[in-house]
Amino acid sequence: MKIAFIGDIVGRPGRSMIKEHLTKLRREHEIDFVIANYENASHGFGVTLKNAQELFALGIDVMSGGNHTWDKKEIEPLLESMPLLRPHNYPEGVKGTGCKVFDIAGEKLAVLNIMGHYGMPYVDNAFRCARDTVAHLKNDGVNHIFLDFHAEASSEKRAMMMLLQGEVSGIIGTHTHVGSDDFQIAKGTAYLTDIGLSGCRDNVIGMDSKVPLERFITGVSGRFEVPEKCRKILQIAIMTFDEGKCTEAFKLKIFDDGRVFRTDAWCEE
Repeated sequence: MKIAFIGDIVGRPGRSMIKEHLTKLRREHEIDFVIANYENASHGFGVTLKNAQELFALGIDVMSGGNHTWDKKEIEPLLESMPLLRPHNYPEGVKGTGCKVFDIAGEKLAVLNIMGHYGMPYVDNAFRCARDTVAHLKNDGVNHIFLDFHAEASSEKRAMMMLLQGEVSGIIGTHTHVGSDDFQIAKGTAYLTDIGLSGCRDNVIGMDSKVPLERFITGVSGRFEVPEKCRKILQIAIMTFDEGKCTEAFKLKIFDDGRVFRTDAWCEE
């Protein structure tokens, strides 16, 4: 089973890079299933029905969320009608789910979305939720499990890897929009602290730099905006899963000027 993961899609620039490249990538790398994080997909905050439909039509199979899941109020019915996840550790009673199981050529794949604690909205304990959900999935015979851990702190993400290594097929972090260089396979678990954004690459985490700079200089904030014109990047991880373990993984960084950079995960046995 070969799956791909695309991190935080930021606005129209991120969606345009997916439109330009994803069909070709699926074909060239024989990708069976594509997961992406939607939480900045519409104007940088949440996702609309129109943009969700657009992204699914471009070849994404399921999308995960994070702290901006609720920014577009139309998301609530979509969580019930579309393959959209919200962090699984929101308290009981919150609409939607953060875990779905899919059948891929006769094999089961669980996609799990968990949100961290530092700098994030109130949620239940991320580590207990992840541990207990994974145990439940494995008890149900689901061997292939992928986790999008949406968290600010790299220490939380690393701790999650230490908790679940050998138990899940892959853990990739989202939220910071800045890609890390620690892609590895440990005890059969692919791990990357943060995959980085897909969208504008020549500003501040995909947003026009004017407001962030004003905020850092003066302490006065404003509304972040996604630039209409910018230099763009698509960041995608491609992983091969076999019998619940990741056997190969690499990340592609695709620039809008035609450059492509590949980073292979190293094995940590």
